[in-house]
Amino acid sequence: MMSIKIPFNKPYLCGNELKYIEQAVQSGKISGDGVFTKRCHEWFEQKYRFKKCFLTTSCTDALEMAAILINIQPGDEVIMPSYTFVSTANAFVLRGAKITFVDSSLYEPNMDISQIEPLITPKTKAIVVVHYAGVACDMDAVLHLAHKHNLYVIEDAAQAIDSYYKGRPLGSIGHLAAFSFHETKNIISGEGGMLVVNDDRFVKRAEIIREKGTNRSQFFRGEVDKYGWVDIGSSFLPSDIIAAFLYAQLEHIQDIQKQRKYIWDTYYTALKPLSEKGYFTLPYIPDYATNNYHMFYILCRNLEERTALTNYLKNKGILAVFHYLPLEQSVYYKDKHDGRTLPHSTRYADTLLRLPLYYELNDSNIKLITDSINEFFNTL
Repeated sequence: MMSIKIPFNKPYLCGNELKYIEQAVQSGKISGDGVFTKRCHEWFEQKYRFKKCFLTTSCTDALEMAAILINIQPGDEVIMPSYTFVSTANAFVLRGAKITFVDSSLYEPNMDISQIEPLITPKTKAIVVVHYAGVACDMDAVLHLAHKHNLYVIEDAAQAIDSYYKGRPLGSIGHLAAFSFHETKNIISGEGGMLVVNDDRFVKRAEIIREKGTNRSQFFRGEVDKYGWVDIGSSFLPSDIIAAFLYAQLEHIQDIQKQRKYIWDTYYTALKPLSEKGYFTLPYIPDYATNNYHMFYILCRNLEERTALTNYLKNKGILAVFHYLPLEQSVYYKDKHDGRTLPHSTRYADTLLRLPLYYELNDSNIKLITDSINEFFNTL
C-alpha cells in the first residue's frame, strides 16, 4: 500500500487569514459578534441579498437554530432527503420531530420532489431541502407545495455557497437557510457555519436564540437598560477569530471559484469518453441550477466496482471517498422509519465516488487521477 500523495481535500489559505486573526486579537474583542463577524454578515447580505445573516459555530448549529425558530415540537413531522449528512436530521430530532425521508431522484442525489406531497400529513411542519454538491433542488416546486400546505422551507445549503437557482442565490429562497464553512467546503474557517433568515418574523428571535436565549445584543445596542433570559437558546456564536479567518476567504471567493471550476471542467473533459462507454455516470446539472464546483463525483455501476476502483486509486496514492449512507437505514433511525424502500438513495450510497478537489490540485495531479481511472477500467 502506497502512502497518500493526493489527499481528498487540502484546506487552502488565501494569505490574509493570520493577518486578520492578529487584528481581531489586537482589537480587544475576540468573542462573538466582533468586527470581523459584522464584516462577514455585511458581505453576505450585500453580495447575495440575504435578509439577515448570523454566523454560527457550525452548519449543524444553524440547522438547530432553524428548528427552534419554527417551533418544532414533539410529534411534528419534517420531510427531508434520506441521502444527506446526519446533521440535517439531528437538528429536528433533537426537538422531538419525526423525520419522513424522501428518496433521491433518478438523475441526481437531490431528493425527488415529486415524492414529497404524498408524504405530507396534518402533522407536517417543514420541508428541508439539501442542495447536494451545491446543485439546486427544484425550488419552485418545493415552494408551491409549501404554500399549498402552509409549511416552512429550510435550505440545507451546507455545500451551496455561490450557487444559484434560476438566478437566485441558494440560501435566499427558503424561510431559513444554513451554510457550512467546514474545511472541506469551497470557503472555509476550519469549523463554522451561518444561519440565513429570509423571513422578517424570525429575525429578532434568531438573535436572541443565538445569544443563549437572552436579549444581550439589544442591551449592547442600548435598546434595553438591562438584559435577561427571555427565550430558549444556546451558545451559537463563533469567536471573532473564526470570522477573521472566514473574511480573508470571502475576499478571494472569485479566485477560489475560478480555480475550482477549472479543476471540475478538466475532470469532466478527461472522463467523458469513459462515461460515454458506459463505465460510469458523470454529474448531472439541471437547467435551472448552476454548478458551484463544490464536488466532482462519478457514479460507478455497482458497489463492487466502486470498491475496487477506490482501492486501485489508493494503491496509486490517491484518496477518493464515498459519501453518505441512507439515514433511514441507520442504526438509530431504522426502527423509526415507515418501512418504504428508497432505492435511489441506496444506489448513490453504493456507487457515488468523490474525487479529490481542492485549490492546489495541479494539472499533473489531475492527470494522474484521470489516467489511473482510465487504467482501471481498461483492465476490466
